[in-house]
Amino acid sequence: MTEAPGHGGQPSPPPSRPVPPRVRLVDVAREAGLSKTTVSAALNGTGRLSPAVREKARETARRMGYRPNATARQLRAGRARLIGYVVGEFAGRPWAYLDSPYFAQLTSATAAAALRHGYALVMLPAGSLQGEWADLPFEAVIVADPVADDAVVEDLLAARIPVFSDSSVAGRAGARWVDVDAGAAVRETLDHLGEQGARRTALVLPDSTTVFHRDVLAAYRAWCAAHGATPRVTLADEPGNGPVVRAVEEALSGGRRGDGGGDGPDAGERPDVGDRDRSDGGDRPDALFVVAELSPPLVLEAARRHGYEVPDDLLVVCVSEDTTAAYCAPPVSTLSLRPDAVADAGIELLVAALENGADEPSGVLVPTRLLVRESSRRAGGTGGAVSV
Repeated sequence: MTEAPGHGGQPSPPPSRPVPPRVRLVDVAREAGLSKTTVSAALNGTGRLSPAVREKARETARRMGYRPNATARQLRAGRARLIGYVVGEFAGRPWAYLDSPYFAQLTSATAAAALRHGYALVMLPAGSLQGEWADLPFEAVIVADPVADDAVVEDLLAARIPVFSDSSVAGRAGARWVDVDAGAAVRETLDHLGEQGARRTALVLPDSTTVFHRDVLAAYRAWCAAHGATPRVTLADEPGNGPVVRAVEEALSGGRRGDGGGDGPDAGERPDVGDRDRSDGGDRPDALFVVAELSPPLVLEAARRHGYEVPDDLLVVCVSEDTTAAYCAPPVSTLSLRPDAVADAGIELLVAALENGADEPSGVLVPTRLLVRESSRRAGGTGGAVSV
């Protein structure tokens, strides 16, 4: 049996089911035989009511499927339960961070963790606080990976809006933080590459002033100094696959930009991009540590274009959350910054501060995870982190 066609020869859509009316507070009061004020007090835990009356109101509301209007309740309480979210590192390209596997996972995990605690995450463009979002009723604002002297952080703190960020805000009133232990992560990675026979490990780093990238560079230089190795640093001028591929190819060719020496940059200082120290003869690297975010297959393709076989000629580790790393040929070792763990720890800390009202600055370090795959394992090498 066929249905009669509707307008234009198309089948008529099935009739929609009527939406049941929302149960109102007055409906619960009428069903329970109580006043609306009494039911409201019972459900909110206020008023001087007998246990029997309070339980009768609550049981009736449960049975009828009554749900209070969250917006109205929050307005009465003077709280919107909104948390702003901005990525400081992408101030010039406000929404580009959604293309990054790391920031995409961090943003998603942060939104989910906030929602579990009854807060909604509002994604914001980077830039000055005096923009179109300045008047939104935020409980706090998360500033992920702020750059040195970030204007958003300064404006928020000046406006007495609680800030949640990385360790760059440690010790500041009204700020809390979560971060990864960049120094330990770099040492673990370089030790692993050294155990596999690497003697000339090149670092590809973003030209960035975030505390994470400054700490990575300082730890790399310190490790090189302790092991008698010549630093080989190449900076990627911009985020994105194109600029980072170019930086990787420069590193693989033996050129090194950014080896300024010293004990590491001060806050906001970039490495000396004009320095190209070739004191060891400019030999090509035998290992590559790519901290600038880049799709792992593109790292392998660049290595092959420059005549390397991975891992025989070149060991490779990428700081990456890109799932393609496990499916490359060979599979690529990755240093995970564990965005899910960072999000969970951060929201727990932030919500505790919002709910308890404590003013003391606080923070937590989250350990990273080195996932060793074939790209950084060489026959005859020793040791290793988490092999997968």
